[in-house]
Amino acid sequence: MAVSGSLALADLSFMDHGDNHSHPARSMTKPRSSQKTSTVPLQETLKLSGQGPGMLLGELEHALMEAAWDLGRPATAREIHGRIAKTRNIEQITAVTVLNRLVSSKRLLQRKKIDDVFHYQPTFSRDEFVQRASRHVAERVLALGTDAVTASIVDVLAERDPEQLTFQHSGIRSLEFT
Repeated sequence: MAVSGSLALADLSFMDHGDNHSHPARSMTKPRSSQKTSTVPLQETLKLSGQGPGMLLGELEHALMEAAWDLGRPATAREIHGRIAKTRNIEQITAVTVLNRLVSSKRLLQRKKIDDVFHYQPTFSRDEFVQRASRHVAERVLALGTDAVTASIVDVLAERDPEQLTFQHSGIRSLEFT
């Protein structure tokens, strides 16, 4: 199977701490007894040309999520649209449609009415999203074969950041003796 620009992914599962919609699904980590598992269905491909969360979201979804994360508080669709309208020529109604999809089907945003106006707020911080998404991607990539993937990761890390490779190696060695 050739991969050109994208890598197929299944739904992204996140731990639910009780404040989101939840339903039974696979989890990236084993849930503690007090946690429920929920699935956050994302785009089914990993865009290798994307950066960070943009690898798993559409371009507009990523821009809206970044705006919501940057605001750091519940914000109206008008406020979020205003943030991205500076660099994108999209109508506010288009932004509202995508925001609502990020609420209802992707569950990456929460929506609540404040003073008769809907406000949107990320379900996860940017760091939580990246951490959980990267674990999911790593699990999917390791399904290709742990020996080959591990060797490739070591090779890439050695090329990009030899100090990090040394740090990781020392951490693994210390685990061997505990």
